[in-house]
Amino acid sequence: MTVERSILLIVGIIVLGSVLLAAFHNQNWLWLTGIMGAHLIQASFTGMCPVVMTLKRLGLPTKAGFA
Repeated sequence: MTVERSILLIVGIIVLGSVLLAAFHNQNWLWLTGIMGAHLIQASFTGMCPVVMTLKRLGLPTKAGFA
């Protein structure tokens, strides 16, 4: 698994989890979905993402773009 695919998996799990928690527990969990969306926008401009840096330190390979 590459860094690019891992980050998609991690963000997908967090967003889906927060939506399910909002639907079945408390709507305040939607704040987590909004924060993740804002972070994705910020990361697209700055290229800085703590999760990506952590995955790279763990030794996951990177792959240029999507194939």
